[in-house]
Amino acid sequence: MPERPSRYVTGARLHCGGMTARTLSIGGTPYPLVLPSIRDPRLHVAAVIITIHVLGQVGLHFRVSVPEILAAILTCFLIEVALTFRQTRSFVWPASAMLTGSGVALILRAVGTPADDPWNTGSWHLFAGVAAFSILTKYVIRYRGSHVFNPSNIGLVVAFVLLGSSRVEPLDFWWAPLNGWMLAAYAVIVVGGLLITRRLRLLALAAAFWITLALGTGLLAASGHCMTTNWAFAPVCGVDFWRVIVTSPEVLIFLFFMITDPKTIPAGNVGRIAFGILTGVASTLLMAPQTNEFGTKVGLLAGLVVVSATRPLLERLLPEPKSAADDIRRFARQLALGASGSRAVRGVVGSGLTVAAVLALGVAIVAAGVPARGMLVPDLTEALNDMPHVVDPTTFPPITVGQDVAVKQLLGRLHDFADHASAPVEITAHRAGVVIAMHFGAVCRRGATLYVIAQDVASS
Repeated sequence: MPERPSRYVTGARLHCGGMTARTLSIGGTPYPLVLPSIRDPRLHVAAVIITIHVLGQVGLHFRVSVPEILAAILTCFLIEVALTFRQTRSFVWPASAMLTGSGVALILRAVGTPADDPWNTGSWHLFAGVAAFSILTKYVIRYRGSHVFNPSNIGLVVAFVLLGSSRVEPLDFWWAPLNGWMLAAYAVIVVGGLLITRRLRLLALAAAFWITLALGTGLLAASGHCMTTNWAFAPVCGVDFWRVIVTSPEVLIFLFFMITDPKTIPAGNVGRIAFGILTGVASTLLMAPQTNEFGTKVGLLAGLVVVSATRPLLERLLPEPKSAADDIRRFARQLALGASGSRAVRGVVGSGLTVAAVLALGVAIVAAGVPARGMLVPDLTEALNDMPHVVDPTTFPPITVGQDVAVKQLLGRLHDFADHASAPVEITAHRAGVVIAMHFGAVCRRGATLYVIAQDVASS
């Protein structure tokens, strides 16, 4: 039977690698149309990121608008479709590229964009430009047929370094008080991240990174490390600094959905764990000298860029993927005992070298953190510039001087800026009367008088 001409195969399907292939006819010419399968992990990652975007718009007051988010996603969509069609003469659903765009929109912030203004179009072109640069690195910087860097990671780092904190900034380490919206965000990130990384067999890499980062930042915290932030008037120091970093939802997103990009990590088990450890070390070293949140966040992201650049060297030095040597216990034992000499001698030498390396790394982390050690005083001009340009009138105190108040009427709210996760304390009137004085300062000392309520005194 003669083979059917290709123009009659419209509607045929081919399942391969989590993608579904069909054909699409344009002007009478059929082109393959490749769509993702429902089991494609990239769709699951997209579901998590989109959910965080929705929570950010609805309840977490993210300072990013819907047009900015769409500009980043659609830019990556169009570029990927065009370049893939040019190379393969087929239309491929750009699942990875859309993840790049949504990742850029999730982390990137344009300075001056107000919260709770979902249709603001002021900086859509900035998001489109960063997204375009990010996706193009996937095609320009390659090694053995694959891109070297996570596209959104390198695009964001380059944008932050070149544009600076006066124009752009990363998403804050801490998004809101620990309320229902934050708990929902944590649940989505942690549950979704664990399920996806477990399915991709990347939990060991994620755990290696988080443990290393926790140990490194713990050492920094113990040495008196501090940083200034946009969401706290006082510097965040010591244990508070460590807690912010290791529990930050932004760090969890970085951990579950950026470091664990299967295309930009080593293929072997040993290589992946080494990659996670080295990324944790690099991020800690780059974060150590930073005195503000902007530099600390860029240092965290830049750690992955640095280690990704060394991936070709790691793949040469570490065991071949799926070989007998690609076993983490065997590799650790060989690293500790060495390859020659008696077992006792090798054990002593290996243990000594391991301890020396850990101590040297600890000294390097502490030394790198010298610029951020001790109590920092935030620059007043910088703090004022970080304040939002649009103030929600509903956040003003509900009373004014000269106003009559009743017993237990709400007068204002007191925020504890040393504990960013705590809810504000409501201050109510202890008696009925007239407010004759108020404290208008943003920061007040313990024991300060916030309100004075006077009562009418009958004249004799």
